[in-house]
Amino acid sequence: MNIALIGYGKMGKAIEQIALQRKHTIGLVINMHNQNDRNAEKLQSIDLAIEFTNPEAAPQNVKQLLSFNIPVVCGSTGWQNELPVIEQFCKEKNGSLIVSSNFSLGVNLFFALNTYLAKMMDNFKDYQISLEEIHHTQKKDAPSGTAISLAQQILQQRNDKTNWVNHPTNNNNELGITSKRIDEVFGIHTVNYKNDIDEIEITHTAFHRMGFALGVILAAEYIVDKKGIHTMQEVLNISF
Repeated sequence: MNIALIGYGKMGKAIEQIALQRKHTIGLVINMHNQNDRNAEKLQSIDLAIEFTNPEAAPQNVKQLLSFNIPVVCGSTGWQNELPVIEQFCKEKNGSLIVSSNFSLGVNLFFALNTYLAKMMDNFKDYQISLEEIHHTQKKDAPSGTAISLAQQILQQRNDKTNWVNHPTNNNNELGITSKRIDEVFGIHTVNYKNDIDEIEITHTAFHRMGFALGVILAAEYIVDKKGIHTMQEVLNISF
């Protein structure tokens, strides 16, 4: 594949490294200094675009790429409220799109475990549920997209919880998420169930960006010749 990298921060550079290792080429790199190069002429020879920027830029970036008939893998988080509009645009354009809050193999296995545990724990509502996410201090959005995905999975399994909030809570209808920012932490997500007798806790800890980068390239390899909206569960053949 000839890949366009939209965003060239630490994740963009890690994705580039994995892409080259897997014998792909990087035909275009867009950063804050050459935004105008994201145009039809520059994208003419591009097979697929990988978008890792910020929640303010991502929706328009993805929409523009789809309008140029470029398949898109997007890992920018913090813009989930606008996702339905972009997905509808993708369908109208007969485009190709994967948007994920986390491309790591381990995290997607963790998603499956979280969903299964939440479904099982629905019969034991005396356990109080809470989430915690810890990331590096440069992460702009809070809670993390991964934490929101975990929360949404739990809410889908629990009729006693109506919404998540980004702070600890004693409201039985709410699911509290605590966000912490600590230098050089790639990502730690913990789901906790606790009552007066005991507690159950599941945690995923990321040690390096390369796990995320590999998942991104696997997603790119999966979607490049497909149409429609796809998920990391399809890429990794994980069912839950």
